[in-house]
Amino acid sequence: MSKNATEARHGKAEGLDMRAPAEILELLAAAQQEAAKAVDRAIPAIAEAADLMAATLKSGGKLVYVGAGSAGLVAMTDALELPGTYGIAPEKLVVLFAGGLSPVTDLPGGPEDDPVLGQRDADVIFAEDCVICVSASGSTPYTVAVAEVARARGAKLVAIANNAGARLFDGADVAILLETPPEVVAGSTRMGAGTAQKMAFNMLSTLAAVKLGHVHDGHMVNLRADNDKLQARAARMVADIAGIDFEEARAWFGAADGSVKVAVLLAAGAADAEAAKALLARSGEVLRAALNELHAGKSSMKRA
Repeated sequence: MSKNATEARHGKAEGLDMRAPAEILELLAAAQQEAAKAVDRAIPAIAEAADLMAATLKSGGKLVYVGAGSAGLVAMTDALELPGTYGIAPEKLVVLFAGGLSPVTDLPGGPEDDPVLGQRDADVIFAEDCVICVSASGSTPYTVAVAEVARARGAKLVAIANNAGARLFDGADVAILLETPPEVVAGSTRMGAGTAQKMAFNMLSTLAAVKLGHVHDGHMVNLRADNDKLQARAARMVADIAGIDFEEARAWFGAADGSVKVAVLLAAGAADAEAAKALLARSGEVLRAALNELHAGKSSMKRA
């Protein structure tokens, strides 16, 4: 058997195919719950990586998500959620997926073994970017090749892998080790390893969004409200933060041209949308700081 935990057989997997369905499912659930604990040990590295991601976006660089197979799909899912959830500009996000993304109805293994393909795809990477590479084994040739190009070009490199001593960690600015136990189905890293990767990506992008000012009291205040459900959610956020009723909040949201932050500031007394946007610009797009400035200005006027 491989020395890598991601390829080893789980200690309780013998005779798996002869067990009762409920027993198999209990083992699968327990194994993924155990894998999730690996994320706790990686929290310091995840925090450091989120700093790099937020700093990159603040300075005008791109986030480049890189992976192959199931790990690449986890990375892609996180990247595709960011424009809608946190208003990250789509042109600031790039996904490099071994073999391409369209159409993805199968995951052939060949492209992940092609370092030349990785080098070619990495042509979109520049020094101001932050590159997030993920590989369960930490040795996928495509992903490692992209990481090598990123390092050579001076980009920030975040490496995520499930095996200690992974080649992908070499020279990374931040190495996130998710040391998950062997899979119940040996080598099927879409299970335990994938669960830990998904959690880590959720945490990474959420913390980066917090640092960018896109989360306020647990609300996604920079969301892109481009359907009825999200427009209603946006109005509820404005109502909750501003302490007003839903219909009033919906009216302010309409006046704010689809910006929750601007709508909250209007409800709090900003003169108009342009004044609200100026407050946000001075605050670095952080709603709480903008609200504090607005309230301080109103208090000064009252004292005068």
